Amino acid sequence: MLGRALAGTATATAAAVAASTQLDVGGEAYSTLYSTAVAPALRLLDAETAHRAGVFAAAHGLLPRAKTADDAVLRTTLFGRSVPNPVGLAAGFDKHGEAVDGLLGIGFGLVEIGSVTPKPQPGNAKPRVFRLPEDRAVINRYGFNSVGHADAAELLRARPAAAPGAGLLGVNLGKNKTSDDAAADYVAGVRALGGFADYLVVNVSSPNTPGLRALQRRDDLKQLLRAVRTAVDALPSPPPPLLLKIAPDLSAAEKADIAAVALGERVDGLIVSNTTISRPPTLAAAAKTEGGGLSGAPLRDLATETVRDMYALTRGKLTIVGAGGVGSGRDAYDKIRAGASAVQLYTALVYDGPPLVPRIKSELAALLKADGFASVADAVGADSKAKKGRWF
Repeated sequence: MLGRALAGTATATAAAVAASTQLDVGGEAYSTLYSTAVAPALRLLDAETAHRAGVFAAAHGLLPRAKTADDAVLRTTLFGRSVPNPVGLAAGFDKHGEAVDGLLGIGFGLVEIGSVTPKPQPGNAKPRVFRLPEDRAVINRYGFNSVGHADAAELLRARPAAAPGAGLLGVNLGKNKTSDDAAADYVAGVRALGGFADYLVVNVSSPNTPGLRALQRRDDLKQLLRAVRTAVDALPSPPPPLLLKIAPDLSAAEKADIAAVALGERVDGLIVSNTTISRPPTLAAAAKTEGGGLSGAPLRDLATETVRDMYALTRGKLTIVGAGGVGSGRDAYDKIRAGASAVQLYTALVYDGPPLVPRIKSELAALLKADGFASVADAVGADSKAKKGRWF
């Protein structure tokens, strides 16, 4: 009986997915289809299988596309490139670069793949990702499961040429778990994948690779970034911008050190932030005791405050991409006002699916206009500027 019911659900879901490819991701018809057919089916799957199903759908043209142009107030410039909106997909969803164009197609302004490690590695033992629905959160301990540089390069090489004005592709680089030379791993990533990237990210903040977060210490970080910066500068001109992804679990002194090193070693931007190892006492889901990094709504305020701190410490000189707990236009707007030039989401997509993307953009556009901003850029760091005056 159960098998027959699951087969029926699978058939209905397949029909719904097929129908959805013809719809506008921001339309009422797709929103209804997703909430009544696709989402219930995904909830029957364990978290990692549902994740892989989402990547498969994006990679094989099974997602709807954004058929409505973004509001003009959302258009912005990142690293000298014009993008239709500042709402991005964080690394961790498309780990290998399988589904970039399907994800850009649902309306993201930037999509970041990875983390990609030099050699293939399986990551940590399963189960390693857990939904916390009562908290709109996820705990993961994937551990940089990766196909490696060579296979990721093949996937990116097979992409069709990007249309003018399309969103950006970020490539997030990691190190192998067993590597004794972190700098060599990141430099290898620059050389193997830098040619495909609109920006590169050095990820030293995942809590799921032993010793990785220690690379955020001042002296270690300086040596690492100096080696990576040299490798980036050796790429064909113009080289991609270089960003550093940091943790939210940092002391004031650690944040100050990171800001000083990033400015000194000519980093172009920061991604703030990765998942947290903290566990707020408000967590209610049974999986709250699982080990790994916590993401989603419980991380929102901590991540936004970290954006605010890093914007102040870098005096607005670095482009900041705000990540952590973005699930609404208000969440995105708060991070922009705190100092982010763009935002990334992931966990909220687990709960709300593709209709979330146009909803966030619509809400963000309305908030910008309500406060009299003509563009996203005008709102960046508005809270700090109001308090302290412009620095630049």
